[in-house]
Amino acid sequence: MTMTVRDFRATDAEAVAAARRSAFPHLVTTPRTVVWESESAPADQHYRLLVAEADGRVVGSCEAGVFHDGDEPGTAFANTTVVTGARGRGAGSALVTAAEEYLSGLGTARIFAWTLDGTSSVTFAERRGYRRGRCSRVQRLDLTTAALPPLSPDGLPDGVELRTAADFADDPRPLYEADAECTVDEPGDVRRAAPPYAEWLALTWEHPALDRELTSVAVVDGAVTAYSVAHTDGRGHYWSGMTGTLRAFRGRGLAKLAKNDSLRRARSAGCREAFTGNDHGNGPMLAVNKWFGYEPAATEWRYVRELSA
Repeated sequence: MTMTVRDFRATDAEAVAAARRSAFPHLVTTPRTVVWESESAPADQHYRLLVAEADGRVVGSCEAGVFHDGDEPGTAFANTTVVTGARGRGAGSALVTAAEEYLSGLGTARIFAWTLDGTSSVTFAERRGYRRGRCSRVQRLDLTTAALPPLSPDGLPDGVELRTAADFADDPRPLYEADAECTVDEPGDVRRAAPPYAEWLALTWEHPALDRELTSVAVVDGAVTAYSVAHTDGRGHYWSGMTGTLRAFRGRGLAKLAKNDSLRRARSAGCREAFTGNDHGNGPMLAVNKWFGYEPAATEWRYVRELSA
């Protein structure tokens, strides 16, 4: 078998999407999102998408870049996926080696990578000098059978309205301001700053998987207070991109209300499966998703390698 690692081309998008779905079937991945991510990454991220080609067929990919918005300089990411039938033949090793060389050349000192909690994946990472960090709990809800609770037995609380992201098409800044506050509070291995508004517009608001009609927003007395972001792939899959509540309004059930509305909209739109991922330390959202009836689907681990070591 002849193995080649090269840079991504737009004609590889279908194969790369298939490889990612085979490894992480819960994520919303389409050829369009693959191309968009490659073309829309901020310059400071130094994003590079590598593909492994075996005998003329793309069998895997690795996205690599730096956390340009992280609070610790010199941190980078390299996430590798190989299509199921081609694993164990050197494609993953070739991709990771190429990515590490690229990131090392950028002066990075630490590389983070996501991997599933399986023996082969964990062994692969640890043999290459990666150590285990935090974990993310992936959960699944069957929307065809889920008994979603009523939005509110007695109607919405006084002053609360439910809207969609589409209602903010003319001015999405209120959504940006809410997202900026909530995102920095998320637990994780890498602390990241809120992006400038222009970058948020480009990377979040214009994301091709964002479904604005299914993204629900809780408004209190006219102000955005909570939201639940919906990503869809046109194949019946729904991914919770982010659910959050402004600090001053937490503990009032507004995030649960927004997510309930979003899930109901998704089911009405024909979505069959809903997935979400939460850091193992995010107790409030794990409790919310359990309340909705989500069940464990997978565990992902964040692994890290110190290049100096």
